Amino acid sequence: MSVPADSAAPPAKGLLRTRDLEAQGCNRVAIAAMVQRGELLRLGRGVYAPHDYVPSEESSLAQAALKCPGSLFCLLTALKLHGVTTQNPHEVWIAIDHKAHAPKMDYPPLRVVRFSGDALHEGSEPIVVDGAVRALVTNLAKTVVDCFKFRNKIGLDVAIEALRESLNARRVTMDELHQYAKICRVDKVMRPYMEALA
Repeated sequence: MSVPADSAAPPAKGLLRTRDLEAQGCNRVAIAAMVQRGELLRLGRGVYAPHDYVPSEESSLAQAALKCPGSLFCLLTALKLHGVTTQNPHEVWIAIDHKAHAPKMDYPPLRVVRFSGDALHEGSEPIVVDGAVRALVTNLAKTVVDCFKFRNKIGLDVAIEALRESLNARRVTMDELHQYAKICRVDKVMRPYMEALA
C-alpha cells in the first residue's frame, strides 16, 4: 500500500534509472555488463532493479513515475491508490500538462490525459509507491471530480460509484467537491448527483 511521501521511506534500493546508476559511477557499458552477469535486472528502457528485486503490486506505478517525472497519477489509477474502486486498471492513468509531450513507454501501458492550470496543480499530493519511488497523485476529492470531467473516457457509472463511496466513507466533504468541481468546470454536471447523495 502507498504511504505518504513525508513519512520515513526505506533507502532507494528498488528501481533505478540509468541516470541514477551513472550518478553512482556506472557508465552504460558497466550497466550492460551488470545486466549480462545477472547483478542487475533490466525492467524496461532505462529502468533497472537489483538482482533480488521482487515486484510488488505497485511496480508498474513506480516505473511510470520514474519514466514520466512531473506526471500525476489520476482517474482510475488514483481511485485504486485511494482504495475506492473495485476496478483494477490494466493501464496506468497519468495527467500531464496540456502542452507537454506525451511520454512513450514499452511498459507499463499508459493512459494519458491532459490537464491545464489549476486543474493540474490543485489537489495533488505526494506519495511513495513500491516502497521507495516518490510520485504525485490527485487527492480523493479531486479524483472524484476528475471522474466526472472525464466520464466519457471512464464511464459515468464509475464516477457515480466513486462519489457515493467517498461520501459514504466520509473521506471527502461537499465543500471539497464543490471547490474542485468549479476548478474543473463540472459543478453543473455534478450538482444533481451530489444533491441526491447529500
